[in-house]
Amino acid sequence: MKKPIVIAEIGCNHKGDIDIAKEMIKIAALYCKVDAIKFQKRSNRELLTEEEYNAPHPNPINSYGKTYGEHREYLELNLEQNRELKKLCEEYGVIYSTSVWDMTSAKEIVSLNPKFIKIPSAMNTHFEMLSFLFDNYNGEIHISTGMTTTEEVNKIIELAINKKRNKDIVLYSCTSGYPVPFEDVCLLEINKIVDKYKDIVKAIGFSGHHLGTAVDIAAFTLGAEYIERHFTLDRTWKGTDHSASLEPEDMRKLVLDFENVAKALNYKKEEILDLEKVQRKKLKYKGR
Repeated sequence: MKKPIVIAEIGCNHKGDIDIAKEMIKIAALYCKVDAIKFQKRSNRELLTEEEYNAPHPNPINSYGKTYGEHREYLELNLEQNRELKKLCEEYGVIYSTSVWDMTSAKEIVSLNPKFIKIPSAMNTHFEMLSFLFDNYNGEIHISTGMTTTEEVNKIIELAINKKRNKDIVLYSCTSGYPVPFEDVCLLEINKIVDKYKDIVKAIGFSGHHLGTAVDIAAFTLGAEYIERHFTLDRTWKGTDHSASLEPEDMRKLVLDFENVAKALNYKKEEILDLEKVQRKKLKYKGR
């Protein structure tokens, strides 16, 4: 088996600092050896109502501004900065991608023509945005299914089929929470998605917000071909996502574990392998 495509989601874990974002790309690419790096793009005045924009952050200890809107603006990197990040990813040999949360952001990121664009769970029923991407963007469209009903997923897939774009979709099993307790990860949902959609879409993925890396290995063995994990340089940094993110050492280990598990997921080529024959000759009971 081939190892899964590993996506390090930096998201907004760069704390609004492009220099930190660039450092994170370098570490994720060269040290952790991930396949792709993903950010997030929001047009906050479009995404948030006036009331939401001016409300306090629901968890003030994580806020970078006096209001939720100011907090989100502080963390936002503009289009030209994303262009810089895409170029740097290409220099380091990893795929650049971004989640888009609104029409303005979708149009901006389409102009960069990344290999894939991600639709987060919160926005997967934004059918105007989905239609725009299906009609105006030729790359892969990755869609998470956290906090989404089966009926809603069916509508998403139906739209993709009608637009003849279903084979460009990577559909992710996901539980929306930060972090997610193990009992709420619900890994067997991957089986349901594989059974129902694998032949319809390009591939199945898993987006995890849990602690540690054991769950990701299990997700791979259940059929997830893409694994997405949040990535940070320090889990104690201020911000909502850091606590459910992997630091560099854990991300590096996860990539290596995937490579090793992929090698191990096979059948014996013969009843007794060559390395077993040596042990059989030495140890096997021969009778008396």
